[in-house]
Amino acid sequence: MSLECQGSDKSDKKAIRECVWKALEERGVALPPGPWGRIPNFRGAERAAQRIIGLEGWRRARVVKVNPDSPQRPVRLAALLEGKKLLMPTPRLRRGFLLLDPDSIPRQLFPQASTIKGAFKYGVLLDTIDKLLRRVDRVDFIVEGSVAVNRWGERLGKGEGYGELEYAILVELGLIERDVGIATSVHDLQLLERRLPQDPYDVPVDWVATPSRVVECRRGERPPGILWDLLGEEKLREIPLLRELRVAGGRR
Repeated sequence: MSLECQGSDKSDKKAIRECVWKALEERGVALPPGPWGRIPNFRGAERAAQRIIGLEGWRRARVVKVNPDSPQRPVRLAALLEGKKLLMPTPRLRRGFLLLDPDSIPRQLFPQASTIKGAFKYGVLLDTIDKLLRRVDRVDFIVEGSVAVNRWGERLGKGEGYGELEYAILVELGLIERDVGIATSVHDLQLLERRLPQDPYDVPVDWVATPSRVVECRRGERPPGILWDLLGEEKLREIPLLRELRVAGGRR
């Protein structure tokens, strides 16, 4: 049964997130440390991950970017087990990205390497444009975490915009195409049967994987890269890669 989360414009994103977090908690499907204020971990995350790794775009991919949140850990582990290079954003993008090459990590350490702490230990830190361009030729597939999503591919993260910035940075550097395959894994309760408020920088997804099914989305257009006019100074202060890109003049 779909949630009836109210809200019709961008000011209601917060209300929709809170509706989803509350439902996950009340129905006992959220896992510790709880859903509030985060990409919520949920019962069945492993089954949802299996549906993502069954997608043709995933199977063809050699390099995948996966968000660092708990419910997508099974996806990150699957990438390493399948011999894919894994690009993982550092928290809040403050230190750029981490690249994990399964050929450089002992297989028995893959479960540890798929965690945030383990990724810092076994991955290579890519915190400048030069390092990114030298170590990554192309990202073939992306997996995002979501708080809410729908069949039009509209998604809401936890409200800080880092997933959108990761996409925009990689577009600016020519490391992904705008139509790159993007999937998200969520609990069935997070898949809403309603339109979601979106901003110009929001990035729609192609597939939604839940523990029970995969939905192929009828998504709209994606942003062409970083929308500098909409980027706050706080993000520029926080994220060295953004400052470097602005000095360099944007798109490569």
